[in-house]
Amino acid sequence: MRIRANALVRGGAVLVAAAATVAMLATPAETVGAEAHGGGTGGGKEAETKQIASSVLDADENVKFTLTAIRSTADPLRATVRLKAFTKQHGRLVLSDEVRVGAVDGWFWFPVTGPAAICQFSTASTNPAPIMTSLLITPAIGCSLPEHFELQDGKFEAKGHNARAPHGGVNTGGGGAAERTATASAR
Repeated sequence: MRIRANALVRGGAVLVAAAATVAMLATPAETVGAEAHGGGTGGGKEAETKQIASSVLDADENVKFTLTAIRSTADPLRATVRLKAFTKQHGRLVLSDEVRVGAVDGWFWFPVTGPAAICQFSTASTNPAPIMTSLLITPAIGCSLPEHFELQDGKFEAKGHNARAPHGGVNTGGGGAAERTATASAR
């Protein structure tokens, strides 16, 4: 029985992805102590947090968006992700509103804080300001479906998958293998 070369390459890619996942789970993350706002951590412990993305818009109003992963104290392999908006008030940036991205403890800590964590993070400096984010679930699974939010007058509104996409804003993409694999196989 002959083994085709492309079957070996595909099998090798699966092994590489599995090895990368194990390596990410074994790598310690950068630690910053902070209180977990909005869930998923237990017992009054201080939760580890890591800012995974940020975007500053509108030079006049200085609107800043951040994505922060909050490590679960109940399960150290899980995390909750928060999207925060800051607006300029009296010359400094002040927290305007925040919203959870996905479920409480709905992310894996190491993939969502790793170098390819952000699949898409799009923002725009309009009112309402559309925000779209997609994060890495795991290297083997790829990216999450995009979640859409709108910041209107300093407050977030979740828009599910039907909100309008940001136009003319900032877009950082690149992480995750799901989109690249789908594009490559379509050729």
